Amino acid sequence: MASLVHEPLHFQRRGEPEMVAAAAAFYQALRTRRTVRDFAPDPVPRPVIENCIRAAGTAPNGANLQPWKFVAISDPDLKRRIRAAAEQEEQAFYDGRAPVAWRRVLAPLGTGPQKPFLETAPWLIAIFQVNSVDGPDGKPQPTYHPKESVGIATGFLIAALHAAGVATLTHTPSPMGFLNELLRRPANEKPFLLLVAGFPAEGAQVPAITKKPLESIATFL
Repeated sequence: MASLVHEPLHFQRRGEPEMVAAAAAFYQALRTRRTVRDFAPDPVPRPVIENCIRAAGTAPNGANLQPWKFVAISDPDLKRRIRAAAEQEEQAFYDGRAPVAWRRVLAPLGTGPQKPFLETAPWLIAIFQVNSVDGPDGKPQPTYHPKESVGIATGFLIAALHAAGVATLTHTPSPMGFLNELLRRPANEKPFLLLVAGFPAEGAQVPAITKKPLESIATFL
């Protein structure tokens, strides 16, 4: 197989003070991000969603196969059907599918099987992990590290939406096979996550929680 043509890397190296300031500013911006469960119905312009998905598509990934598919949903009827299917799975989860220990951890957060935000928020972004693609011979070939790649891309997407002034909620009903059916996605695409995006409702509140300090999450050797 012929090697790819290479091109010059466009990378601008910064001075140390500028680097330190940029890293601090990015942290300060992201530390204000919170998961929102109460959304306003106010519309978010489609170009915002488009560019945030473009940003997600720049994520590093295995063998540059880019094993992701983003389905952005604003249609009210489709959001309603997604909510109905998700709540059915969530009810089974809270009724006993989830281990007792898991339900105990969730209890202080006040979550439950009802998910009105799936209808209220202006956008749902269904993220799929593409497990195979057509190879040069036209036959399916596996993608490489698809879960890790899609996870990184999802992080990019959440950060991009936050930077654009859009609040998000990561929703993972289990199982999520209904998304393939409702969104007409092929069998080689596995639902990874349902991202809710929009503006917080007026007066929205979030749990008073904190993040672990640096010394608890990092080791420098």
